[in-house]
Amino acid sequence: MDASEYLSRIGYRGATEPSLDNLKAIHRQHLLAVPFGSLAIHCGERIELALPAVYQKVVVQRRGGFCYELNGLFSWLLQALGYQVQLVSGRVRNAITQQPGPPKDHLLLLVATAGEGGHRRWLCDVGFGNAFRWPLPLEDGHLERQENGLFHLQLAGGEGDWRLRRYPLSCQGPTDEPSATLYLFSTEPRAWCDFGAMCRYHQISTSSIFVCKSFCSLHLPGGLVTYMGHRLIETEFNADGDRKATRELTDEEIPQVLKERFGIVLTNRLIPKDEDILPPEEGP
Repeated sequence: MDASEYLSRIGYRGATEPSLDNLKAIHRQHLLAVPFGSLAIHCGERIELALPAVYQKVVVQRRGGFCYELNGLFSWLLQALGYQVQLVSGRVRNAITQQPGPPKDHLLLLVATAGEGGHRRWLCDVGFGNAFRWPLPLEDGHLERQENGLFHLQLAGGEGDWRLRRYPLSCQGPTDEPSATLYLFSTEPRAWCDFGAMCRYHQISTSSIFVCKSFCSLHLPGGLVTYMGHRLIETEFNADGDRKATRELTDEEIPQVLKERFGIVLTNRLIPKDEDILPPEEGP
């Protein structure tokens, strides 16, 4: 495993010394280069939380992955570059019930940087589809407009430690709209192995989007491109709202679309899938 090879994989050629500016640049470039999704599950591949295996998949084979893989590997890169990194657990909002998922439903990172104001912690996440492009400071009430939306970070009271919301660029300020919530998360330190049970859960449960839908998504400078089942969905972020365009795909078109739009060449045959997600069962 080589940090310089990892940086080459994501197309990053800037400075690497630990700093907030460099962290922001590396974080954004990662999202523009490495797809997030479930393709391995629908190719009959088993996902294990073993760092060399994830490195081989993401860096050497130039594939993507889901949060346990991408944020787990990204934490190794940041530590190799000299950052102080802490793994934390998130609970993703369920689109059916509007309630947060089980503990360890999502893996994300807190990264410490030193500056004029002393040490600060920053929320980092390169494994969640359409989330923030560059790190958010861990500050209650922080509101930040980025390239792909308006993000609001807030202490969540009795429901969890922190809540992250995303609104379209057309939104002028935060609201309590339930669908705006992306996830809740705790600041309690976790180890990568703590997420093993939920990593397996998301490979077998019919309440998991990763099982019910074959998909991947990749950030673009002005939007997001998503493959799902037999569809290609292109989202453009504008000040007057998100705009989406969908194109239907045949089985024969899917491998070429994955190669041209996501840089992915699969070894095993992909079985496209786009089924409804069942109401959540009790997680592990």
